[in-house]
Amino acid sequence: MASWSCLLASSSSSTRQAMVVSCHNPMKILFVSAEAYPFAKAGGLGDVSYALPKALREQGVDVRVIIPKYKFSNKMRKGFKKKASYKTYIGWRTVDCSLWYCERENVPFYFIENPYYFGRKDIYGYEDDNERFIYFCKAILEGIKYMGDFVPDIIHCNDWHSALAVLFLEAFYRKDKRYQGIKTVFTIHNMIYQGAFGKDALWMLGVDEEKYYNEHCLKYYDGVNFMKGALSLADKITTVSETYAKELLNPWFSYGLEKVLNKRKKDFSGILNGIDYDVFNPETDEDIFFKYDKDHILLKLHNKLEMQRALGFKKDASIPMIGMVTRLTEQKGIDLIQYAVEEMLSMNMQLVVTGTGSIDYENMFKYYSSKYPNKVAAHINFNPKLSKKIYAASDMFLMPSKLEPCGLAQMIAMRYGAVPIVRSTGGLKDTVKEFNEYTKEGNGFTFKNFDAIDMIHSIKRALNIYSNKTLWEILIQNSMNAQNRWDNSAYKYIKLYKSLLK
Repeated sequence: MASWSCLLASSSSSTRQAMVVSCHNPMKILFVSAEAYPFAKAGGLGDVSYALPKALREQGVDVRVIIPKYKFSNKMRKGFKKKASYKTYIGWRTVDCSLWYCERENVPFYFIENPYYFGRKDIYGYEDDNERFIYFCKAILEGIKYMGDFVPDIIHCNDWHSALAVLFLEAFYRKDKRYQGIKTVFTIHNMIYQGAFGKDALWMLGVDEEKYYNEHCLKYYDGVNFMKGALSLADKITTVSETYAKELLNPWFSYGLEKVLNKRKKDFSGILNGIDYDVFNPETDEDIFFKYDKDHILLKLHNKLEMQRALGFKKDASIPMIGMVTRLTEQKGIDLIQYAVEEMLSMNMQLVVTGTGSIDYENMFKYYSSKYPNKVAAHINFNPKLSKKIYAASDMFLMPSKLEPCGLAQMIAMRYGAVPIVRSTGGLKDTVKEFNEYTKEGNGFTFKNFDAIDMIHSIKRALNIYSNKTLWEILIQNSMNAQNRWDNSAYKYIKLYKSLLK
């Protein structure tokens, strides 16, 4: 096991914390995910699976990422090296595996290749997703034998797609000396998606059913729940914000898994995600119209004027622009907007939305963009460059989420000086504090109840403060001064890893 010491040096709150991990034998972490930027990304998990390992490596941890080798990843295969070919099992069937390796910005990546499972158009959404990720988890555990001198101290699994790696380690590999000391961490990124399948998935697992298919492990009603297996067996469990960790102990948030989480309460904690300040930086961002920083806010205004021109809106600096970069789903609170949109659009404001999701919500935004072409622009797609333009152009950023485990969009918005208007839940509660015009503290606007009237009240309050340019400039500064770097989160993960390796 790794022997190491950690030195934390903190500077003033206005500067970045310096955190250095000095390791004679650096901790070895295998970070397991279904997606990771820049090779495969469907959502926030893809950002986290690149940025957190990057931050951990900067602090001296030997962390390496392993993901499937999707067909579309081949466009970025420069520097890929094949490490090994080997086999694993799905039930009674032998299945081929290939292990590949490359590095991007000092982050080592391993890839599991099997064209049948991963040579497809998308990451998720297939009828055999259960089999695909059972295979992935088995291939990871067997693949450790072919990683040379890298034998992880800890396997850090993320969401249901990698949950079974925790189970397979216990069920099949503990007798092998290489695996005996390996610890496990499992992170919940979104409890809605648990990997719940019918009982017919059991034959593919190949585990001792008497030992593992029961109410204390895999059994979920009459089916199988991959995430439940990891929550039962992992050495430590985390989720992506402190508030969401508390919420998940409540049945309303945990979707049937509150009992196992409450049972593991002493091993369960919330660690807030961060954002990559190199990727999201208005001072250097090539994707926005005009670069700026907190000392040159006037250039942010030029981004809005250029966006108004591009969208066909009235070009007027005094009209506040509200941005949304979101999945168009019930979880994101879009039904509140559906209920209140006419009242919103009666106000002096412009609304810019980009994202995809429910066809009903997509059609709603298309309808209102055609009905109010001077006030609403809806881009029903996923376009990272457009998203950053929206962050840079918006005066305010709306996130009325029903639940939000962490949320990265509000952190990015604050980085670009777009003041967040959010429902106070999960990571939104942890990162956005109500602005007080008397003390000048706070970085946004919040509402507690999942209620359209409360949301409208917060929007009106934001518009009222916007009319006071002195207060608004203070609010922009407060937002841009928010510290949501990955350094802070990485240090907390290091403390967690250390607790396992004592």
